[in-house]
Amino acid sequence: MDRRKSLKSIVLGSVAGGLAIHGCRPEPTVPETAVQEVPMLKWRTARENEQLAELEAERFLTAHEEETLTILCDLILPGSEEYKSASDADVVSFIEFMAKDIPTMQVDLRGGVMWLDHRSNLDHGVEFKAATEAQQKAILDTIAYYDPEVPGNERPFEVNFFSMVRNLTMTGFYTSKIGIEELGYKGNMPNVWDGVPDDVLAQHGVSYDPEWLAKCVDQGKRNIVAEWDENGNLLT
Repeated sequence: MDRRKSLKSIVLGSVAGGLAIHGCRPEPTVPETAVQEVPMLKWRTARENEQLAELEAERFLTAHEEETLTILCDLILPGSEEYKSASDADVVSFIEFMAKDIPTMQVDLRGGVMWLDHRSNLDHGVEFKAATEAQQKAILDTIAYYDPEVPGNERPFEVNFFSMVRNLTMTGFYTSKIGIEELGYKGNMPNVWDGVPDDVLAQHGVSYDPEWLAKCVDQGKRNIVAEWDENGNLLT
């Protein structure tokens, strides 16, 4: 199994069960940024549109944090000639939404970006986003592989931070339009039932009555509501 398929398995497995582990920490300070317009979609209720507008009226991530997380998410799920990257699906906007919807993520996200910058400054003399890709990967290699025998609340903060962002990246990408297309998921599709297959009927020694077959399996009548007489006989 290649790396991309391994990451997909995270989404198809247990990502939805819990995106990250969060401790009890002080509430972060929310930066002030411009309010963005939210389209009022007709298929949402008025209250749902109000809630989305309220979320978009607040901004959690700073420009620096967005840039750093964009780089981090693309290192987790890079693009290629065959596949799209995390940033192609605007995964950071998904992370922004989740951070406001689940405020307990906020300190971990902000603290994690600070940790990346601190480590990069110590090792390379520049912020994480300004480091080379090789330098960035070297830092991530130290936090990307946790010991499954160690309980989540006992793992280092930076390890849990990377695990959270990795889960958010995969969830955000594979619930986006391009991610769903990559999975090949088509959702519920209308089908046409043309009766029990002939070989199955033959196995049981039965067959359709031509009159009933014409009434029940004629796809030209699929939208007609069936009518019955008082004796329970199918009329149409």
